[in-house]
Amino acid sequence: MKILIADDSRVMRQIVIRTLRQAGHGGHEIVEAENGRQALELVRTEAPDLVLSDWNMPEMNGIDCLSALRASGSTVAFGFVTSEGSEEMRERAASAGAAFLIAKPFTPEAFDDALRGVV
Repeated sequence: MKILIADDSRVMRQIVIRTLRQAGHGGHEIVEAENGRQALELVRTEAPDLVLSDWNMPEMNGIDCLSALRASGSTVAFGFVTSEGSEEMRERAASAGAAFLIAKPFTPEAFDDALRGVV
């Protein structure tokens, strides 16, 4: 399985990768993007099975990236890993087509629970 991790913080991308390993999902190929625009392009060129995206990023945020993917016909599994954990944000994510939203700070168990229905 190929997982695209989109976050403008390199440190946060590394934390997400480490947490994936701790949750038992460490054997996957990882592709990284620094913003939503780069993630959008990498979905086209790398064909990941799952996108894990931050919400707030420069150039293109996560929700706009998801909307652009869905508008282009992409059905790639997409989940948010973000500090935006309010009910309103969860509803926006779900209505845009996100499979889940994991709020920071997160645990390996939260990743495993969210990914169980997707992986």
